[in-house]
Amino acid sequence: MNVVVRPALDGARAEKTGFASAFGGFVRSGTTVEMKAFTGVTGDAGGYAVPREIDAVIDATLKSVSPIRSIANVVQVGSAGYRKLVTTGGTPSGWANEAAARPNTGTPVFAEIAPPMGELYANPAASQAMLDDAAFDVEMWLADEIAREFASAEGSAFVAGSGVDRPKGFLTQPVAATGDATRSFGTLQYMASGAAGDFGANPDERLIDLVQSLRAPYRQGASFVMNSSTLARIRKIKTTDGAFLWQPSLAAGSPATLLGYPVVEAEDMPDIAANALSIAFGNFRIGYLIAERSETQILRDPYSNKPFVNFYATKRVGGCVTNSQAIKLMKFAAG
Repeated sequence: MNVVVRPALDGARAEKTGFASAFGGFVRSGTTVEMKAFTGVTGDAGGYAVPREIDAVIDATLKSVSPIRSIANVVQVGSAGYRKLVTTGGTPSGWANEAAARPNTGTPVFAEIAPPMGELYANPAASQAMLDDAAFDVEMWLADEIAREFASAEGSAFVAGSGVDRPKGFLTQPVAATGDATRSFGTLQYMASGAAGDFGANPDERLIDLVQSLRAPYRQGASFVMNSSTLARIRKIKTTDGAFLWQPSLAAGSPATLLGYPVVEAEDMPDIAANALSIAFGNFRIGYLIAERSETQILRDPYSNKPFVNFYATKRVGGCVTNSQAIKLMKFAAG
């Protein structure tokens, strides 16, 4: 008698062990292993901590998709109470000969940086039939969906966030036309384009002025930030001898440049309009801080949107300008 061995329903998927296996079971069928309190207010809302390797996939995708995150200083924190002290006037010092007395110098002035934080969330959904498919890599799908939705929300907050329950964007900082020596700490300097809602005469010279307004140490590692509409306008600008300011990339993986500096396209930057701050130039690694809790949380909801299963993912993220001398703006105004 012939014996027919039926294949296991899970046969198309490689076996996983430990926490990753438990997480896969939770996503597919709601396994309640390692459940924990999902909010700080109630203990009965069950959540699941995303495994470290999947959280790393989310972070890697965020870095490649979220434009400001890819150039800013990102730190991992354990709580929402991140603080950083910076000096606003340098450390006072003096000169003396070998035998002269050393009078007391002044005390450096410190300012506290506390990035406003909020809860970033995503809510992707999948049909139960899709989750039941053994050949479907549900963990990687979920990581990619979460990362892309996080990136969309982050893009707006890091540029123009109000700082209320979300990061404070660099465009919501106070701005002034005064230079670094006289401008107050936390205020960004802007350069005028020469005309309201447009470039004035010699736009190439205005862009050069913007670059040179950034001190030399900050120009190493600096980038332009603008949206695609502004970039299309910039790409058409020529110098007086007919050369384009924009230089396309000649090698895969290396960015196109403007005046020798890479350009980051951030669609949340404003279009060119009267008094709009449409172009930023600076060293965002020094000038802008993103603070985040490294642990992403997942809540599985198979009830609200049947036959779909919703996955409510949250992560605490904050951001603010840390060095107002490291970022410069172009304001489309006469001046």
